[in-house]
Amino acid sequence: MELVNSVLNFVVPPASLVMLACAWPALTFINTCEWLYNTFFGDDMEDKVVIITGASSGIGEQIAYEYAKRRTNLVLVARRENRLWGIREKARQLGAKNVLITAADVVKEDDCRRFITETVNFYGRVDHLVNTVSLGHTFYLEEATDTNVFPILMDINFWGNVYPTYVALPYLRQTRGRVIVNASVENWLPLPRMSLYSAAKAAVINFYETLKLEVKDDVGITIATHGWIGTEITRGKLMMDEGADMQWKEEREVRASGSSVEEFAKLIVAGACRGDPYVKYPGWYDIFLLYRVFAPNVLQWTFRMLFAHQGARRTSFIGTARPLRETSPSSSPSPASSSPQRLGGPIVMQDLQRLE
Repeated sequence: MELVNSVLNFVVPPASLVMLACAWPALTFINTCEWLYNTFFGDDMEDKVVIITGASSGIGEQIAYEYAKRRTNLVLVARRENRLWGIREKARQLGAKNVLITAADVVKEDDCRRFITETVNFYGRVDHLVNTVSLGHTFYLEEATDTNVFPILMDINFWGNVYPTYVALPYLRQTRGRVIVNASVENWLPLPRMSLYSAAKAAVINFYETLKLEVKDDVGITIATHGWIGTEITRGKLMMDEGADMQWKEEREVRASGSSVEEFAKLIVAGACRGDPYVKYPGWYDIFLLYRVFAPNVLQWTFRMLFAHQGARRTSFIGTARPLRETSPSSSPSPASSSPQRLGGPIVMQDLQRLE
């Protein structure tokens, strides 16, 4: 058996590349035909019911507006109900038939059952479930001394997708609906200071890839991945009592704005309505996947050179429970500084999350 594997290791990779190169024109033609067909004869979303989690800001908010333009019935879910009221009004102005809003925490199964049940009781159906809730970090793993943040990151990035999907699946089967998940290229493309985030996104991708095989054609699944798309980190705040567990001061999501975020939202909704299994923005990131498979050392060397100029480490200290430097009253922090500030008791972490 070892001899067989040795021969296959030597023969299969180059043979597969040759076959892929020969088949590439035909595959491109077939994919183009499918894209054109689905574009003109895709799912008409008028009067359909769409649930969007993490809809209070960022990509979730923009996705809500894109579905609203297609005259859908929306259910907007987030922890910040007050933020949802303004989004609701704008979605109505853009064409949404009806818009329900509900405050819920998607890492709690009971909350997920509640808003799914409310949706079915009000609309009678669920056609699309869009999961956009996500939480990033920017610290080196070895600098984290408070591991309480670790399960929080996994809960939001992984279970925050699993629980809504699990609860909604029976209703999506009835309508032959679709699940749309907002993931990230970091699930396979390594970047420093994102180890836990990348691991959670990889878990999400593998969960939905496996789920595709289980649900077959009864429920569609669209996996959207993106690279860096200009997230504006302006509102995310965390409160951590000194020496205690991390608590949320404000929202989990951070406002994302700019043409790239809007463009990504348009691609997600258009791809979901066409029934595309994948939406990628930007597409050129895929070239690194070839290096990941066939030349992983080259990929590692490339990233080491790209990040070599950073010099000394600068970290956000989210969840690290590191002590803060005491500053004299005469000293004032630099406006560009990303260090936490002591605000009378708890430590408030501001402007330090990278979220979608």
